[in-house]
Amino acid sequence: MGEHPNSEGITKNKIDEAINLLKSQKPKEREELSDREAIRKMRRYIEKLTSDKYGYSYDEVSEMLKGLGINLTGSRIKYLIGELKKSSRRRHQASDNGSSSASVQGATENQQAVVESSEAEEAPVKSTKGKIK
Repeated sequence: MGEHPNSEGITKNKIDEAINLLKSQKPKEREELSDREAIRKMRRYIEKLTSDKYGYSYDEVSEMLKGLGINLTGSRIKYLIGELKKSSRRRHQASDNGSSSASVQGATENQQAVVESSEAEEAPVKSTKGKIK
């Protein structure tokens, strides 16, 4: 369970090169998306079409998408839009506890306190153990 017989020695320089190579990689673009992710990306346009102004039904939107090979029923689209609205509402409410400017102010103060405490931890500490005053 040791080294592979064909492997060369791994130098620190090779490790640094490997780290730089790995850090420079961009996320892969996925070809296939989940139903939820697809609807999330199209949500704004679907909501526009199903608004009172445009008057399309979810079933009609479903038929349009079928022409492109996206096979989602109208009820599935409606359900996913509802789920996305719920999750964004929850996220919005969680960030809204109190007035938004007060919560932003509080967050800024908390971040400042964390920075100050981490700066204090980095400062060298002189030990007073064993010293008599």
